[in-house]
Amino acid sequence: MRAALILSRVGFSLKPTAGDLSNGVASRHFRSTSTTTETPATGSLSPRWLSDVKQRIGRCLTFGTDEHQTQQAGQVLSEIARDWRELVAGSEGFLTSAKRRGIYRQEVVWGEQDSMGHVNNVIYNRYAESGRVQWTQKLGMHVDPANRKAWRNIMSPSESGLILKSITTHFKFPMTWPDHISIYHKLRSEPTSGTSSFILDVVIMSELHQRPAARLVEDVVVYDYVQGKKIGLPPFMLDVFRETWKLQEEARARNSERVTRLLEDVRRLEQGTWDKSDAVEDMGSAKG
Repeated sequence: MRAALILSRVGFSLKPTAGDLSNGVASRHFRSTSTTTETPATGSLSPRWLSDVKQRIGRCLTFGTDEHQTQQAGQVLSEIARDWRELVAGSEGFLTSAKRRGIYRQEVVWGEQDSMGHVNNVIYNRYAESGRVQWTQKLGMHVDPANRKAWRNIMSPSESGLILKSITTHFKFPMTWPDHISIYHKLRSEPTSGTSSFILDVVIMSELHQRPAARLVEDVVVYDYVQGKKIGLPPFMLDVFRETWKLQEEARARNSERVTRLLEDVRRLEQGTWDKSDAVEDMGSAKG
């Protein structure tokens, strides 16, 4: 009964797992590039890894768990339900706090769908654009209020501002109405003095599916409209971006550790229920 209650509260149905899913404890290694960062714990996982975890826990609960195991399962499912954005996007270094995120839980509008009933491809770029504007403006409002006016001016430039040089969109699955999206931006590399352009990685998260619906790459240039040429990052932007990079790395490490711990907890739960040598499924008993 307690197991069924836990499953109903997190809102998913029990279905057979597709084979014995991997225990998902991701290996870690370092990239040999100029933007050296440790691979996130989700790097080697399926994009549907959260759904896989729920299915794995569901298998344990339906097989039969004792009170302690049921409590453990509930804790894992509660963490996923509460912090799935941090576990997915945060483990990649995206900053998900209210003062750092671009867009949070924006409703997908019915009219954004095409004739096939999917959100039109062009809309994803608009989502990213809106997210980028909100991301920069929040930096001015919450992170660097002393230069709030300057941050606002870079999006409506009279002298210098940001120009989108290129945008690449990788569609992961077709979103449909109804849904809600959250959009996060992060710096791909640590900015340096004299940098006149920077790359932003973008993720558009579907709340319905709890995974990325699209990933985008934005190449942004700092442009002086008076001189008609590229210029280096203004000092106020450079300082904030350097701090942002540091926080991204901390978020990636912190949330990657959470993912690894969560997957280890699930694996221990499996080994304590159906995946042990003397496992016997609890089929229930009739008393009367």
